[in-house]
Amino acid sequence: MKNDLLQQSILFVGGKGGVGKSTTASALAVMFANMGKKTLIISTDPAHNLGDIFHQEIRGHKTPLLKNLWGIEIHPGSETRQYINGVKENLKGMVKANMVNEVHRQIDMAASAPGAEEAALFDRIVSIILEEGNDFDKIIFDTAPTGHTIRLLSLPELMGVWMDGMLERRKKTNKNYSQLLNDGEPVDDPIYDVLQKRREKFSRVRKALLDQQKTGFIFVLIPERLPILETEKAVELMSKHSLNIEGLVINKILPTGADGEFLRKRRDQEKVYLQLMKEKFTKQSLYQIPLMEEDICTLPLLEKFAAALEKSIVKSEKVVSNRVVHSMNDH
Repeated sequence: MKNDLLQQSILFVGGKGGVGKSTTASALAVMFANMGKKTLIISTDPAHNLGDIFHQEIRGHKTPLLKNLWGIEIHPGSETRQYINGVKENLKGMVKANMVNEVHRQIDMAASAPGAEEAALFDRIVSIILEEGNDFDKIIFDTAPTGHTIRLLSLPELMGVWMDGMLERRKKTNKNYSQLLNDGEPVDDPIYDVLQKRREKFSRVRKALLDQQKTGFIFVLIPERLPILETEKAVELMSKHSLNIEGLVINKILPTGADGEFLRKRRDQEKVYLQLMKEKFTKQSLYQIPLMEEDICTLPLLEKFAAALEKSIVKSEKVVSNRVVHSMNDH
């Protein structure tokens, strides 16, 4: 059943740039913190907005923001450096002394290859989910624009397949060594052990991402053609990886009180797009948020946005509950 948003402990908020994604993620975090839930919000978007929204510097470690609320901004550059240093550390004692410099050179070259930042970023996300999961009631990820988010979230599946292949090859090599050099006795292979641990780590996170009772994916869009098309593609692409976008926050809807001929025409067009969204996104809960009079740049305005979001979520929950009751009665 959709609409587990209030129960899920891990939420990923995605969407096209400029639709209010970081504001929505922050409002969700404030909403849960106000409910008394111990909440952690993490920005994985290189164009970080959390610090601007909460008017304070947020670093790569837990920063207190409000009562029950902490924030982290993950910086891909520094994460990549830490990730690469970690790889080098893991290889200590596994390669011959005269090979160390060459291995390090190869690793440094790999650090500048496409996908290295995403791998490092995902490694940090994995660590946060596994290490902080028991300390927080809610963990909310404010992710980068759509395409980046999908690549990031499909990584555990891709990495799992790749690591299975690596482990299988390593196993065959070890078997050959055992037969040739070790009288059939198993050989110690620290590299195999490291790979196995990472495989288990990715497996645990993939299991968490696929658990719809634990993890939810919310996308933010506005009632315009391009964000609707992009969201439709995102829903389709993520479903191929068994990741279901369950909720859509439709932001910046013109309030009924907005007057004037220009706004009337905009509202007429908006009605067409809202109807289109209801037809296209039948499996998703739609949370409608009105366009605010001011830019969300202060905590009171963020609280106002959070209240509007909570109202829309509760309303949507009631609609779904009524549908379930009617469906049960019909049977």
